Amino acid sequence: MIDSHCHLTLCEEPAGEVVAEALRAGVARMLTVGLGEETNPLVVELATEHEEVRAAVGRHPNSAGGFDRTAAEAIAGLASKPGVAAIGETGLDYYRDGAPRADQMRAFEAQIEIARAAGKPIVVHMRESIADCFDVLSARAGGVTVVLHCFSGDAPQARTAAANGWYCSFAGNLTYPRSDSLREAARVVPEELLLVETDSPFLSPQSRRGKPNRPAAVVETAERLAAERGVSYPELEAAVEANAARVFGW
Repeated sequence: MIDSHCHLTLCEEPAGEVVAEALRAGVARMLTVGLGEETNPLVVELATEHEEVRAAVGRHPNSAGGFDRTAAEAIAGLASKPGVAAIGETGLDYYRDGAPRADQMRAFEAQIEIARAAGKPIVVHMRESIADCFDVLSARAGGVTVVLHCFSGDAPQARTAAANGWYCSFAGNLTYPRSDSLREAARVVPEELLLVETDSPFLSPQSRRGKPNRPAAVVETAERLAAERGVSYPELEAAVEANAARVFGW
């Protein structure tokens, strides 16, 4: 199994301990994701220290205030570093509005172009902003591999994503009792566009809800995803690993 999205720099335990725990749980690969100028160099360093880890570098929408050419150049400069497999996370967040929406949009569009130039996938955050994110991606991301991180849309939106060839990555909220609509969406995503993640230390699956999440816990989400799709865990595991290898070069 793989964890297509985690934040090792935000976990309380040292990254080496978190990675070792994940390996014991059968999680062979992890993508650790930067949030901005402070964490991007750290995730690149982790990708060089741990064979099982690759990095994504970008500017999170909640930190997009003041995004400018210098910020874009810094991300672009890291994109070619060893172990960097993706650009992001970027996108739009209308839940917290941690940054002006104009700045979020400027950062989002710039990072799509960085991903295009680097030949790397773009990891997209879209909280209460799916319609606008889809509009931007439809208009600007042609030819770029798109990963919809922590997909939280409904089945029609999942079908729209699939029609565009965008990958949908499901997190621990798939396991929550009230997530029926999300589980319906997870059932309609084509196998070849399916990923799973933890977003650790956030979004712990139901058995760990209220506790910090870890990459090892992606197994619980994957087990629920397999059950919802009516396939065996090994079958889902093989599909997700193949998809992650295709997207992130694992």
